[in-house]
Amino acid sequence: MAAPKPSDVENRNTRLDDTPPWDQYEGPEPSTSGSSTLHVRSRAGSSDIEDGNGSRGTLPVWLRESSKSFHFRWVPYPLRHFARSVAAWTKGPDPPQRQRTSPFFPAVQEAPVKCRPFDNANFPFRCPANCKAVHVLNPHAVGTQEINYKPFVIGGPEEDDSGNSTTDTIYRADSFLCQAAIHAGVVSNQRGGCGVAKLAGEHTNFPSTYRNGIQSISFDASFPKTFTFVSGLSSDCIKDLRWPLLAVTVIFTTILSISTASTAVFFPCVFTMLFFHVGLVSDPPTNTDYASLSSLIIGRFLPAAFVAAVFYRYSVKPQQKDLQGAFMERTVLWLGGAWVGSLNNYTFDFIPIQRLTPSDLRAQPGARLALVIIVVLLFSIALGQVYYLRLEGRLPKYLGIYAIMVAFLIVCVIIPSLNLRIHHYFLALLLLPGTRVQTRPSLLYQGILVGLFINGTARWGFDSILQTAAALRGDGQLGSLLPHVNATVATAQSITFSWRNPPMDRGYDGLSILVNDVERYRWYYGEGEKEHTFERRHEDEKEYFRFGYMSGSGAADFTKAGVWESTGEWREGDEGASL
Repeated sequence: MAAPKPSDVENRNTRLDDTPPWDQYEGPEPSTSGSSTLHVRSRAGSSDIEDGNGSRGTLPVWLRESSKSFHFRWVPYPLRHFARSVAAWTKGPDPPQRQRTSPFFPAVQEAPVKCRPFDNANFPFRCPANCKAVHVLNPHAVGTQEINYKPFVIGGPEEDDSGNSTTDTIYRADSFLCQAAIHAGVVSNQRGGCGVAKLAGEHTNFPSTYRNGIQSISFDASFPKTFTFVSGLSSDCIKDLRWPLLAVTVIFTTILSISTASTAVFFPCVFTMLFFHVGLVSDPPTNTDYASLSSLIIGRFLPAAFVAAVFYRYSVKPQQKDLQGAFMERTVLWLGGAWVGSLNNYTFDFIPIQRLTPSDLRAQPGARLALVIIVVLLFSIALGQVYYLRLEGRLPKYLGIYAIMVAFLIVCVIIPSLNLRIHHYFLALLLLPGTRVQTRPSLLYQGILVGLFINGTARWGFDSILQTAAALRGDGQLGSLLPHVNATVATAQSITFSWRNPPMDRGYDGLSILVNDVERYRWYYGEGEKEHTFERRHEDEKEYFRFGYMSGSGAADFTKAGVWESTGEWREGDEGASL
């Protein structure tokens, strides 16, 4: 194609760029506004030229084509023109036009989101009887406090000097719901009951009050989730029937004991009734419905019945053979003792021993003294039983039996990586052989031990007597390493913490920071600087910080809480771990 002559383009006081247009991507740059030079716009789909006076003309084909188009000059020009137009259309407008969805009725649509996580949400609940007896069995940190072997209720109503409530009854969201309901007077500890809880958002300053037999825990900082109880909306539900059903079962077993001379009828019937009463009524395992609860109890009853048959063969039958009409004494001593042992969650609840493990005995107040008293009492009872066994000429045989038992326990103790734990049912297995003699004390002892066996197996099942440290620990402290974190900068409005790399060779790869007992920050190795700054969320309010190593998504033990005072002062936490 021959180059066009200058006459092809009107050139009154105009000029073209010296650089050939095919060496440019979009053609020559347009001239500045207000100049007298020719404006060239080589935009896809545009073939116009504009001079400084605003008159327009047609740009030649050779000038409209980009250098890349000449590689496809064998393609007809209309087709190339169409392809360029499509490509330009695909790129979209310049500048891009961001699309936004404008909601219809935004106030209505945003209402559920504004209520998260807890605002204005009500739900009904039902509590069984005797919830006040539930205690935390491992130390749980609440600010700088450590709560253990107590009900876990944080907050409640503030009271004036006369004891009247002055504010709404608000509890921290991690409080035990049924214990909080008892504390607030919504349900009764003796009969349980139903109520309606209202989930709410953040709240500050939870007081400690004593109400309905429960001392709540104080917390003088904010917590993001809380709940209260809706007055006047307590739903009508069937109260816990354990006490009426207890009366029915006691009466029935008493009539059976008085009117039955056959031990083969008395023992299986009483054992079965007590087992299902404990498992379904007085101390049931935690299940959401009666179908699953019934299935669980039936599954536990079958092995328990086999052990009961052994009890009957070697202890109960020899003891109650030829009672010679002493059925009233059997009812009072043996059956009464069986009920005392079966209702262990009530009768022996005052003893300050929750679990017979070394750590619990060291941590629980009064546990060591209680254990000493129990050991002395058992020793005195054993001496009395030895005396009667000697009178019957059975002492050498039973000394051999208990020597085997003691040797078995010693072997269990020395097994590495396992810990011996004496459960209710295992205590009964150890002591029942010594109650074979037919004496009034033996009737009482045997009934109590059979009741303890029933309570242990119906409530907890045949748990292993050899358990690992992790199984015994439960949700307790792991005994892990604790990080050392420094508060490098602390003011009234912000505080900055810094730390070293976690010990990777010990399996730790990150750090977690709890603020007011809630995780607020998590850092992993390689994710930026080893420091973080927190801004004060509420004026004139202290905040509690705890730090713990991370291993993947799991957290190790945390330090005891340090306090960032409202004045900006940082107070280090005590030595040791917390949960």
